[in-house]
Amino acid sequence: MLKRRNLSELRNIFTLPASLFDMKRSVGFLAMMLLVGCKTAQVGETRRELAEFELDKSEVTRVELRMSAGELAVKGGSRKLAEAEFTYNVPDWKPKAEYHSTGSRGDLVISQPEAANGIGDTKNRWDLRLNDSVMVDLSVRFGAGEATLDLASMNLRGVDVQMGAGELKLDLRGHPKRSYDVRVQGGVGEATIYLPRDVGISARAEGGIGEISTKGLEERNGRWVNASQENSPVTIRLDVKGGVGQINLIAE
Repeated sequence: MLKRRNLSELRNIFTLPASLFDMKRSVGFLAMMLLVGCKTAQVGETRRELAEFELDKSEVTRVELRMSAGELAVKGGSRKLAEAEFTYNVPDWKPKAEYHSTGSRGDLVISQPEAANGIGDTKNRWDLRLNDSVMVDLSVRFGAGEATLDLASMNLRGVDVQMGAGELKLDLRGHPKRSYDVRVQGGVGEATIYLPRDVGISARAEGGIGEISTKGLEERNGRWVNASQENSPVTIRLDVKGGVGQINLIAE
């Protein structure tokens, strides 16, 4: 499992790239280096597994995803509460999926065991579809790799993403009926967040080493806002913190 101290140690060992282009090329290497120190496992045959969770009476569902390394894709459109497809070729990476409901609230947790690091031609991909009508609190803990979260059609209550190293694409371009908070914290890599322009946007973005790029937003009193921010009854409140890399905020 990734640990923050590994990133600090790497900063002392490696010379940071001179340009952002070089920085992006180095992300994959750094992602692998962050995993050094874990025990290794042999690559096996590719396995494909499916998991489905039926709708119940829960009004709010907390979805927690814990993935050490690989590719993560999340989107809406499921008629069930959730549908998942897992593809992996390191046996120790077999994910565990659990759902519990207390009546009005449900909890779905999908996690990758804190096991060995595969060496070689590894595959580890999760494809997850969630229901659009159930209110969702989404929490993502992602170690290294690529995460694509297309949440535009979903009924979001809140979003919390923490990444170690890699690339994040977060799409929130929808028509939310209520305000909600989004928190993104990244280590090494690039985060691109797409925001709707027809609701209020109030964003705070901080980068350690790298650049912050915005489109459709203007800086005001230390925050990035859009033209709808003052009059819209719905506001997406965004807090983004990056370590090394690029932060892109696009309102369109």
